[in-house]
Amino acid sequence: MEQLTEPQESRIMEVSRELFFRHGLKSITMDDIAQQLGMSKKTIYQHYSDKDALIMAMVRLQTNCHEKDLLDIRKSSENPIHEILTGMNTFAATFARINPTFFFDLQKYHPACWKMFKEFKDKQMIGFLEDNLRRGIRQELYRKDINVKILSRLCMSEVEIGFNPQIFPPDLFTMPEVQVKIMEHFLYGIVSLKGYKLINRYKQINED
Repeated sequence: MEQLTEPQESRIMEVSRELFFRHGLKSITMDDIAQQLGMSKKTIYQHYSDKDALIMAMVRLQTNCHEKDLLDIRKSSENPIHEILTGMNTFAATFARINPTFFFDLQKYHPACWKMFKEFKDKQMIGFLEDNLRRGIRQELYRKDINVKILSRLCMSEVEIGFNPQIFPPDLFTMPEVQVKIMEHFLYGIVSLKGYKLINRYKQINED
C-alpha cells in the first residue's frame, strides 16, 4: 500500500482540524473531509484507520502545541500575573476558532481521545497553574491564604464550564469573551493589593 507523503499527512490534519473546530466532531464525516481535501477516503485511510484515529492524532497534536505554548508563555512572562494574562490572550485566540460543541462531542463520542485530553489538562495545565500560584504567593502578588491545590482545580473547572453551550449559548456569548472574563474573575479573587494594582496596570496598557 502506498504511504502518504508528509505534506499529504499535514494537509489532512490541517483540513480535518479546521472542519472539526468549526463544526464540532459529530457532524463531520470522513466523506466531508475527503471532499474538502479533494482526495479519496481510501487515501486518508492509508494513514488513519478511521475517524477516531484521526481525532486521536489531532488531539495529540493539539496537546503538544499547547504544551509548547505554556513553555513559551512562562519564558516570556514578567511575573505570575503577566503569565496568566498572556496565557489568557493566547488561548482566547485558539478558543475563537472552536465550536463549543467540540469538547462535548469529544467527551461523549470519543472517550479515548477525551481521556488523552483530560490527562493533559490534569497533569500539564493544573501543574502549570499550581506552579504559577506558588510563585505568585512568594512574590506577594497573590494572597498567602489561598489553597494552591484547590484553586488550581477550581480554575480549570471554571474554564470547562465556559465550554458548556447550555450555560453559555453561542448565540449570546463568544467563547473567547467567556474565557477571558472567567480568568479575570479568578485572578481578582486571589490577588493581594499589590497584585490588584498590577492587573489594572496591565489592563491600562492594553487599553492604551
